[in-house]
Amino acid sequence: MAQRGRGEIECSRVSVILIHSERFAEHQTPPGHPERPERAEAMDAIANRWRARGIEIVAPRAATVEQLARVHDVDYLRRIAETAGRATALDADTYTSPESCEIALLAAGAAVDAVERVMGASRSSAVALVRPPGHHAERDRAMGFCLYNNVAVAAAHARAQGAGKVAIVDYDVHHGNGTQHTFEADPHVLYISTHQFPYYPGTGAAGEVGRVAGRGFTVNVPIEVGASDEDYQTVFAHIVLPVLRQFEPDLLIVSAGFDAHERDPLGGMRLTTPAFAAMTLELRAVAEACCFGRIVAAVEGGYDLHAFAASLDAAIGALSGPPSEANWPASGIASTRGDAAVAAVRPVQAAFWTL
Repeated sequence: MAQRGRGEIECSRVSVILIHSERFAEHQTPPGHPERPERAEAMDAIANRWRARGIEIVAPRAATVEQLARVHDVDYLRRIAETAGRATALDADTYTSPESCEIALLAAGAAVDAVERVMGASRSSAVALVRPPGHHAERDRAMGFCLYNNVAVAAAHARAQGAGKVAIVDYDVHHGNGTQHTFEADPHVLYISTHQFPYYPGTGAAGEVGRVAGRGFTVNVPIEVGASDEDYQTVFAHIVLPVLRQFEPDLLIVSAGFDAHERDPLGGMRLTTPAFAAMTLELRAVAEACCFGRIVAAVEGGYDLHAFAASLDAAIGALSGPPSEANWPASGIASTRGDAAVAAVRPVQAAFWTL
């Protein structure tokens, strides 16, 4: 049963905690690569600003083989471990430098640490400021800049720690193929993705709803390029939030990608910085209503440094301090892309959810 208002019981735990290390800059990519070390430096600056405001920043521990093996093949873990100390190309977009194996372990470990702190009741919310990102990493394959699937590792760890149901919401501009495939047969993990479609990696059509016992627990919301703040508000109101409330998770995890921003060079969406605060506040409200406010976010994409920093800062702000109502920005852009996305998703998901 839903337990509305449970988050109010935990009102003393309203402060977010950040998990971050300056070592994330040590993962080097080739010159010109969008997932560059300067992204880590932007996260350093954000962490320092929040530290000055009294927010606790903690360094991550490396993820263990046991934690990683819940979502990755042991042979794959061995292959990534063998890249230690050398630069390699894992695919056309995904590279390692001599330190990358160790740094990727810290990224996955930061997401695990965030889960432990939230599930252990020391904080109601936690943000893992990490790179490399994770949601494209498959069970046996690195891709899309990602080595380990940080959010999938975190969700599996939450289940091992006693969470009966975990919801993952991915608002990165790209579909999280690796996360979907990890849990697509698992009814205990709900995966919801809003993403530009068609676009890399080519997955995430509305008809992809999971398989066998997991049917209905994959909810893809493909959105046409050029979507505005209002379009995202529409799909949140009519798909994302109703499904989350009906699922009633014990923990909510956010794949927090900021490449749907209007300034991002890789995406084609038109979200403004305040929209990321609004989306995060909407998700926080679900967590407050369903699961003691337990919400974890892990950084995924975002490749314009200014937009990335501002949007990440806005998302952290949405998790800091007392809960408040989401204030969606008004872009003034006339668009029906949100309505079209809802029209595509609703008949597919109506077999599983009341929409």
